[in-house]
Amino acid sequence: MRASEDFLRVGATVTFVGFIIILLGIVLTMLQHPANTQMGGLIMLGPIPIVFGSTPEITTNMLGLGLLITILYLFLWKTKR
Repeated sequence: MRASEDFLRVGATVTFVGFIIILLGIVLTMLQHPANTQMGGLIMLGPIPIVFGSTPEITTNMLGLGLLITILYLFLWKTKR
């Protein structure tokens, strides 16, 4: 039982550190290029994409990526059954 608790603790720590590194990268990018920074993001909640972006072009690209991942997810889910 001790090994599973250790894996859980290590996994949570690695996830937390990853989020911090990504957040730090975003902040540093914004500080270095404040005038022309274009950002976008994609959050997947299961097969449902949630997209956002600083410009319509970035948002459209994120939506395309989200739809591509959704189609891939549904295809793999269907073939697994």
